[in-house]
Amino acid sequence: MEPSADPERRRRRGKLIAFALFVITAAPFIAATLAYLYWPPASRLNYGTLIEPRPLPEAPLKRLDGTAFRLGELKGKWVLLQISSADCRGACQKALLHMRQVRLTQGKDRDRIERMWLITDALPVETLLIRSYDGMHFVRTADGSLLREFGRPDEVSEHVFLIDPLGNLMLRFPREADPSLMKKDLSRLLRLSRNG
Repeated sequence: MEPSADPERRRRRGKLIAFALFVITAAPFIAATLAYLYWPPASRLNYGTLIEPRPLPEAPLKRLDGTAFRLGELKGKWVLLQISSADCRGACQKALLHMRQVRLTQGKDRDRIERMWLITDALPVETLLIRSYDGMHFVRTADGSLLREFGRPDEVSEHVFLIDPLGNLMLRFPREADPSLMKKDLSRLLRLSRNG
């Protein structure tokens, strides 16, 4: 055996050990990156569409009895919001029902949630609807300026929105939303939030 072969063997062995250490160290990062990109965890997937949180302005609003109402009255609470005409039928009534169900399914956290129906016209609201949704804030826009914050006027009534306890618009649920998936989103937010 030649004397030069021993140092050469040690050098190859050293390179092999260095490569093995690199692979062992890098493998978890590579695996995590691939898993994140191709198999995202369910906890990262929201049912509702996240909106860049932005504060809603204090626009002039009125209760059904004509008294003034301010969005600031609901600060410190999560607010499920439906926007539509007082002529509430079909999808509108279903959205109001889902808002009530989603709130009730939060158990002890339900008191952290308010429900609000922002009515876009001067038509009368059916007494039966008012009785059916006791505890909901029935509010009319005085000048319609607040509606611009929610998107295109023809799409606004198709969604239920979520306002955070700081008064920021932050989430929009899809048209004819699935209440069980709405519940999951809201449960996650309530669990993670110290506000409201």
